[in-house]
Amino acid sequence: MPLRANPRPAMAAALLATALAMTLATVPPPAQAQTRGVIKIGEINSYKAQPAFLEPYKKGMELAIEEINAAGGLLGKRVQLIVRDDNANPGDAVRAAQELVAREKIDVLTGSFLSHIGLALADFAKQNKFFFLAGEPLTDKIVWQSGNRYTYRLRPSTYMQVSMMVPDALALKKKRWALVYPNYEYGQSAAATFKQLLKAAQPDVEFVAEQAPPLGKVDAGSVVQALADARPEALFNVLFGADLSKFVREGNTRGLFRGREVVSLLTGEPEYLDPLKDEAPNGWIVTGYPWYGIQTPEHQAFRTAYQARFSDYPRLGSIVGYSAIRSLAEGLKKAGSVDAEKLVAAFKGLQVPTPFGRITYRPEDNQSTMGGYVGRTRNEGGKGVMVDYRYVDGAKVQPSADEVRKMRPKD
Repeated sequence: MPLRANPRPAMAAALLATALAMTLATVPPPAQAQTRGVIKIGEINSYKAQPAFLEPYKKGMELAIEEINAAGGLLGKRVQLIVRDDNANPGDAVRAAQELVAREKIDVLTGSFLSHIGLALADFAKQNKFFFLAGEPLTDKIVWQSGNRYTYRLRPSTYMQVSMMVPDALALKKKRWALVYPNYEYGQSAAATFKQLLKAAQPDVEFVAEQAPPLGKVDAGSVVQALADARPEALFNVLFGADLSKFVREGNTRGLFRGREVVSLLTGEPEYLDPLKDEAPNGWIVTGYPWYGIQTPEHQAFRTAYQARFSDYPRLGSIVGYSAIRSLAEGLKKAGSVDAEKLVAAFKGLQVPTPFGRITYRPEDNQSTMGGYVGRTRNEGGKGVMVDYRYVDGAKVQPSADEVRKMRPKD
């Protein structure tokens, strides 16, 4: 998934640097458990800070682990998942990674939701030559500007998801746009990418207002009023979770959305759409997960197994968690080992069956080709759903290999 404008950047940087220094001094070499009878997957995430997404995510991981072990495990060994909470803090995430490697003797590392956490763990992987699969953090930097050979990423990046929505935004033929986004890595990069891609295709577009409240601390009334005062024709929203709920409630109350088109990243995910209940908006263009309407055999099999196991419907987090473990399983089978260097080689071009169909981890930037659903919201009987949706293949919204080489440092 998953701060850009940390209110105490110097302190955060110092904490992270200290944690990294401690890690480099104490972490033993990877692939330390070749002879034991279990493969340990270490997972770090912001469970307490982002439960709406990460509780279903954990269930998805657990389902995949149970299926793998029921089928005989991996490389003749049982698979064990060991989870840690990062407290939404990069320093804590790095310390958790250090503990998982040094004490729990994990074989591979996965997880992270918030983008600044993902970047910290990616740097940990680089410094310690330890394999890391980032499941959710959406920042482009994790596979481009800050990319490294030991870090792969599953979920479609910020660039990819914004690219999925730009054709719909262009079709609106609106000139005056306003933007609202959480003021950290993910939100800022989403806004910048939207402006860049929309301006390139529609040169006369104007961005008349931007609101960037701190993550989790939106003053919805003032944000909505500032956007309304700019009199935009359309809005691009990147807020999610509790921030989104406050924004929608205040926007409905003050009439911000009346007569205006809204393009909204992530809002169609049930984690964020369901809590809106009867306040769910009509007609927003969104990315999301219409679990109730996907009829592919792969998804139907996953949905049936998930509902049987948890007596609940899946969320997008469920898909990401499940697919992350399945990706590690395919990589380990191909590598025939838990050795980090062999895993790095195995993931180059690795193909993985997922509930969204087969995906590939691109050799150019270690990014998977998992795609996403784009559609419109509809309030049906006091519950938000996605309608008129389509699946966009992630491979169709990625930059070329030549473009990636210009952005990504050499491994």
